[in-house]
Amino acid sequence: MKPFRQLRKWVLMSALVSLTLPAVAHEIGLQLYSLRNQMAEDVPTAIAQVREWGIHAVEGGGNLYGHSVTEFKSILDKNHVEVVSVDTTYEEVRDNPIAVAYKAKFFGARFATFYWIPFTGMFDIEKAKEVVEVMNKAGALLAENGITLQYHPHGYEFFPYEDGTILDYMLKNVTEAKFQMDVFWIKQGGQDPVDFLTRYPGKFTSLHLKDRAHGTVDTTDGTADVEVNVVLGSGDVGIDKVVKIAKQQGIKYFFIEDESSRVLLQVPESIRYLLELDGRTIGFK
Repeated sequence: MKPFRQLRKWVLMSALVSLTLPAVAHEIGLQLYSLRNQMAEDVPTAIAQVREWGIHAVEGGGNLYGHSVTEFKSILDKNHVEVVSVDTTYEEVRDNPIAVAYKAKFFGARFATFYWIPFTGMFDIEKAKEVVEVMNKAGALLAENGITLQYHPHGYEFFPYEDGTILDYMLKNVTEAKFQMDVFWIKQGGQDPVDFLTRYPGKFTSLHLKDRAHGTVDTTDGTADVEVNVVLGSGDVGIDKVVKIAKQQGIKYFFIEDESSRVLLQVPESIRYLLELDGRTIGFK
């Protein structure tokens, strides 16, 4: 396998589009986890790649890849990249929410997002009730500090409960925090992201846009092969329909996440697709 520097050079020479993302009501961002392998090798080069893609809004700040928090933010600032949503964990939200607020404030983030709830066996309603209580308590504290707490469902919340699912219960009972929809994980859990957006307007304040290869088998445990991540618009999630209703609801941040080994090739094409949905085109150098 080619080193990251060589691969990046090849991508820039042969496939990268020249991107200046237009000013629109929503903003295309990136979850930095997409570049986890590249950042493990060289954070400054990876963040420079984000800049070259024309992206300025990111999610991150959880894993600093051996840098101090000050060094990491300095690299972001040098590239005019802003952490809009800071990564956190359920344990941190539960046990030390003021630390979450401090971290978000340091990065200048307006959201703090956690992505996984530790559980054993099946994610059940008792665990969900605990999470709702934690989210309401921590969400209120973060809101006092100008930060919106978000939970990112991961596809294990769809077991039946009453007349819906456990996620329906959470959406109805969390009042002091919001949710981030990862459209891949909604689909992977056997559900329809458009349905959840339609039934819960205002509950989802940002999106993870990630498409799924046709023929992928659904799961209920929040796991999937990362290689089923494909270029936006080429899979079975229905990204165009999701984006349409998200725009109607005024959701501002559309964070691309691509966990596959083809991330450097696929992200530019995913950006191209999202711009085309806006009626805009970009050309290759």
